[in-house]
Amino acid sequence: MTTTDTPPIEPTGPIEPEPEPARLPALRLLVGGALMGLANLVPGISGGTMLVAAGVYRRFVDAVSDATRFRLSIRTIATLALIGVAAAAAIALGARPVSYGLEHHRWAMYALFIGLTIGGVPALWALVRPVTGTTIAFALVGLVAMLAIVFIQETGAGAGGGGAGSNWLMLTIAGAAGAAAMVLPGVSGAYLLLLLGQYEAVVGAIKDLARGDLGALATVIPIGIGVAIGIAGVSNLLRWLLHKYEKPTLAVLLGLLLGAPAGLYPFREAIQPQPGDAFEGQVLTEETAKEVEPKDWETRAFTPTGLQVAASLGLVALGCAATVGVARLGRRADAGGRRKDRSEPPAEAGH
Repeated sequence: MTTTDTPPIEPTGPIEPEPEPARLPALRLLVGGALMGLANLVPGISGGTMLVAAGVYRRFVDAVSDATRFRLSIRTIATLALIGVAAAAAIALGARPVSYGLEHHRWAMYALFIGLTIGGVPALWALVRPVTGTTIAFALVGLVAMLAIVFIQETGAGAGGGGAGSNWLMLTIAGAAGAAAMVLPGVSGAYLLLLLGQYEAVVGAIKDLARGDLGALATVIPIGIGVAIGIAGVSNLLRWLLHKYEKPTLAVLLGLLLGAPAGLYPFREAIQPQPGDAFEGQVLTEETAKEVEPKDWETRAFTPTGLQVAASLGLVALGCAATVGVARLGRRADAGGRRKDRSEPPAEAGH
């Protein structure tokens, strides 16, 4: 046996994984989409918040950003398809039971969503570590912002409903604001439309178009333009922030997530509006009062029974366990994918 003078090639080390797992399980995307769809059925809950809780928010933002720039790939199409199909199915299948739950057991529905939201904190916390003073500062910014949003929504400040006129500029702005709320966690699109005084115009135009009234296109078209601008602008801005300033952006999202349950205090009951009450800038008549859906009724706090407190705590724990379980499922699949990518480099070094 002769030896060569050529030294053995040293291994360059394991292949570093992508910052966002490439093998994010389809189940996790489906669960995130389903939670997003259900959130849209519950007043005051943001679909973006539920995507953060499920741990798929960054993947969703990247996919939307790529789609708006026509950079389509199998990964992008699969992400949007899985989340979109799950959200649509959740809305279609959950509309009736969620509406019934909000009408008759509102406290139970809100307790469950508190748990689903809190369950996303550990996964996001793991991404933010190591925690520094700067990280805490940005998390506090997100927390304060969410608490401010909750305060404004609870007090109804600025939601007069009809102060602004509905012209092309205002409708475009309203569409952009509503679309931005679809991407931003913690923000209600319907409430932003109320603040801008365009809620009735937007909802009325959609109803008219559904009935075949083509005259509604004069309202729908500028709204559609605004939606395209809002989704493209916000998704690309968030993508840039997540890739350029990952830790601070994740810290802000963590703060938003921590503050989200503040707007979900469960022990409130819905009060059916009466003729003469003001609703969305209009005085209700006997007929229009009956048309207000139960999920849109105003609420007031009530004193819960011991059984309700115990049951709500159980539902919070159930929702939290469900979200944590989904996050752990994703981490296990990601860990398996990383081991496969590395092809056991220590073993190869001995050959």
